Amino acid sequence: QVQLVESGGGLVQAGGSLRLSCAASGSISSINSMGWYRQAPGKQREFVAVISSGGFTNYKDSVKGRFTISRDNAENRVFLQMNSLKPEDTAVYYCNAYRSGYNYWGQGTQVTVSS
Repeated sequence: QVQLVESGGGLVQAGGSLRLSCAASGSISSINSMGWYRQAPGKQREFVAVISSGGFTNYKDSVKGRFTISRDNAENRVFLQMNSLKPEDTAVYYCNAYRSGYNYWGQGTQVTVSS
């Protein structure tokens, strides 16, 4: 089992920044990748960003150039730096870990961007 706990969400004005953090614990060895997904009201959960164990990253097109994912392997944490936030970024953001063919999820943290 892998446990994930997110923090860092909140309310911010459009154009502002937030930094999300996700702490992983439990059976964290051999985690292949960690990432962030989000779910807005009335919409399906969608991919935002991912970082592999080797440091390779990939992003949803609409956040490229604004969001940056990073990983601290020593601390077993993954971060999402979000800049130039837009109202359409408003959602619950979920941390994800992929290990041995299984996806693990955190409880989510709310990000609200006001216009």
